[in-house]
Amino acid sequence: MPGTVLLLAASPVGRGRLVDAASVLPVLAAVPPAVLSGADTANVVELADPLEPQAVLTRLRAAAAAPGPLTVYVTGQLQLDRRQRLPHLALARTTAATVRYTALPWHWIREELRLRPAGTTTLLLDLHADAESWEWLRAHPLDCGRNNAVYGRVAPPPARRAVAQPAYMKALATILRSGFRPPPDQLHQQARARTAPESAGADLVLTTPGPAPGDPHAAISAAVRAGRHGDADALAARHEQTAVQVHGPGSEEALHWAEVRADLAMFAGDAARSCRTWMAVASARLAAGQTPDAPAVESAVDRAHHQWGQVKDAAAARRLGQELAGLRGRVPGRREGALDHVRRQLSQLQTQD
Repeated sequence: MPGTVLLLAASPVGRGRLVDAASVLPVLAAVPPAVLSGADTANVVELADPLEPQAVLTRLRAAAAAPGPLTVYVTGQLQLDRRQRLPHLALARTTAATVRYTALPWHWIREELRLRPAGTTTLLLDLHADAESWEWLRAHPLDCGRNNAVYGRVAPPPARRAVAQPAYMKALATILRSGFRPPPDQLHQQARARTAPESAGADLVLTTPGPAPGDPHAAISAAVRAGRHGDADALAARHEQTAVQVHGPGSEEALHWAEVRADLAMFAGDAARSCRTWMAVASARLAAGQTPDAPAVESAVDRAHHQWGQVKDAAAARRLGQELAGLRGRVPGRREGALDHVRRQLSQLQTQD
């Protein structure tokens, strides 16, 4: 089965740039797609200094939905948003004051990849952190999702006014240009060996092999791949029921399985059920005291909004849209004009049978 490769290199234009991220792309582009992926053949998507986080999200979402192995190469810099103090991948227009609106929230990467089949997703990261992000990372691990294999490094801020080079990713690309792709853990070790004198032990090394045996997510993913959507939802529903009984209906464990079922409805082509479930998750999180700008709340409403746009039945879309409009009034999200978009679409739906 063909693989998919996403090459993402991003850093701000101007004084805020810590690393010349895009300089690695010519080296990576010289590697045959099959070697980048580790599959017999592969499709490669390249994003060089993208401008908009939503555009990156669209490409990431498409890559995550592709069958077969997925390898994501990310080179760039991490910054914290001022409101929630959460890590973001800075994009071309990002400044310290605009991180929340112009950078890619790191948790979007985790969310988009979470239902990938176990053992099929590898992230190779060469990241530089600004001073605030570096302090944050000393107390918080960079969460890339439970099922994903992660290798790479996070480097501390370079000297003042200096722009660092993505030495780890360039070493990785140079190794791959030989035409041979060792297993990811060996590839990581070889790249680290080539850059160790430069980093002098100052980097945070990222190594997470990925999917534990017996993880129910693997069985659910297998059922989806086989087209057994009912079986997948039934299995997730059993785990949700158990989580509710053990931890309570508003617990993270129960809400996680509700989110899984929302995604499963999407995979099954039931946009209305997916939208309804995502809205229920968002409402439950708000009822539990989470703030409207909490990442999990925003993500749930954004996903509900996206699925609502896929509902073909006008009557169902009207019913869901009324609820979504109320929810959007509480959770406007990061995309400007989201509530106005719901209202415009609802107005159009009123004229349809």
